Amino acid sequence: MYDSFAVARLIDLWLTEDIGYCDLTAQTMIEPDEEGHFAMNARQPMTVAGIEIAAAVFRRYEPRLAIDVKVKDGDVVGTGAILMTVKGPARGILTGERTALNIVQHMSAIATETARYVAMISHTKARLIDTRKTTPGLRMIEKHAVTCGGGLNHRLGLDNGVMIKDNHIAVCGGIAPAVARAKTKLPTLTKIEVECDRLEQVSEALAAGADVIMLDNMSCPDMAKAVALVGGRVPLEASGGIRLDTIKAIAETGVDYISTSKITQAAPAVDIGLDEA
Repeated sequence: MYDSFAVARLIDLWLTEDIGYCDLTAQTMIEPDEEGHFAMNARQPMTVAGIEIAAAVFRRYEPRLAIDVKVKDGDVVGTGAILMTVKGPARGILTGERTALNIVQHMSAIATETARYVAMISHTKARLIDTRKTTPGLRMIEKHAVTCGGGLNHRLGLDNGVMIKDNHIAVCGGIAPAVARAKTKLPTLTKIEVECDRLEQVSEALAAGADVIMLDNMSCPDMAKAVALVGGRVPLEASGGIRLDTIKAIAETGVDYISTSKITQAAPAVDIGLDEA
């Protein structure tokens, strides 16, 4: 989920950053009337994300290009799959190439890593969600990539919900007064989530009227106790230090959501190339 108008503004920034005064290589070596025909190929198995954004990069720089997108975001492809073909003025293709590849590689890396985490908890009711730990300026498209891999989005930004964390609790003098203070000014239908790192805080947050409770860096036994304590009255989110090798056991405690920054901050790059067709 992203807005095409907002993405268009990003594309202008990306192209401006890479091109500078001009693409010196393309301008000096390739004649304006020379044509090219290239295919964007997956060089490893992956979950695709950002393919239409990559196509938009080419179209923005050279509107005369004929682009045929072969896949859609969320598709799982194997090595050698053709993601799109680009045909037309060679200067336009080669000048936009790196920017287009950078964005689809980055987004597909996030989608592919997300899919790995989702697969580890598919036998449970838990759903994987992302965090606000995203690359500045790229949050919208990185969160879109998470959904392509089967994950869900947490808050899109600070204006998207109330998250009462330990520092907020310290300033307000406790969970109950913190929640009460938030409720007096909260926009209608906006949820309040409270971060808890001890079981007694879970009881406090529940009594205070929290809409969601985050279990922060709790052990699996304590998370299972929290699940029993809450009894389904509000959703529980597990967070803190979630890794691929720990997420299965965490999901099996019965929590509703598991959030991790690993899918956006530490997704291994995927290999995609643009080759002559």
